[in-house]
Amino acid sequence: MARIELESPPNMAALFAKAAATARGRGGDLPDTRLARSGVAVDPTELAAYARVCGCGLGNALPVTYPHVLAFPLQVALMSDRSFPLALPGLVHVRNRIEQLRLIGSDEPLDLEVWAERFAGHRSGATVDLCASVSVDGEEVWRGRSTYLARGATAPEGAPESDVEVAIGDVRRAATWRVPDDAGRRYAAVSGDVNPIHLSGLTAKAFGFKRAIAHGMWVKARALAALSGRLPDAVTADVAFRKPLFLPSTAVLATAAVPPEGWDLAVRNQRNGTEHLIGTVRPS
Repeated sequence: MARIELESPPNMAALFAKAAATARGRGGDLPDTRLARSGVAVDPTELAAYARVCGCGLGNALPVTYPHVLAFPLQVALMSDRSFPLALPGLVHVRNRIEQLRLIGSDEPLDLEVWAERFAGHRSGATVDLCASVSVDGEEVWRGRSTYLARGATAPEGAPESDVEVAIGDVRRAATWRVPDDAGRRYAAVSGDVNPIHLSGLTAKAFGFKRAIAHGMWVKARALAALSGRLPDAVTADVAFRKPLFLPSTAVLATAAVPPEGWDLAVRNQRNGTEHLIGTVRPS
């Protein structure tokens, strides 16, 4: 497997433009490539902006979801490359699993590595997992797995079936969120995820959505922020993104404690109960 070390974060806007220009005619197997960066320092200003948008508290440790923001540009670089078999525009994030192995200090230099694996069949097309690992001084402290669905795509012959479901128990209303129409643009500004399906109704319609939709990772970050102070240091947060959360919307966060130190959670549309996210939070 080839490992390519990058000296600086890729330009996200340029990558999305490149992916759009090369979307046609893709196919084949997943690239046998890992992209990496070493000694990445967290910018305190960028972290504070992320915390404001996602409702996270600021302390000495990173929010559980923040390493995803650092690794995501490398994942987009991998997906936008012509060797990647699925077109990045229109990919839908359907599941995300994060394992935080210990608290990560906001001043710790981080080593990042990302790769793609598990090209799988799905009833609506094909999925692929984009994986990330974060280490400090050779010790893995965080790992993430994002599953993306390409509607209408075909997985290679003999591919496994995609696993995108997460099961939860009964949950009760804990909070009501009024999600404004600029939520996608605000999260894009702090995460670099400028996928056009999140930015405006006009650009979202080009990919088949009636309005702009919220980023799944923003929904997850905000749900975990609501549990701030009640999560173990070593924690696994596994969520399925169900139906799009259209902007603007009013959503309900529902939770249930699962002893010891665990939670089930769901984010649903207040008006009709449509599930946007369901997930589990457990000690690692």
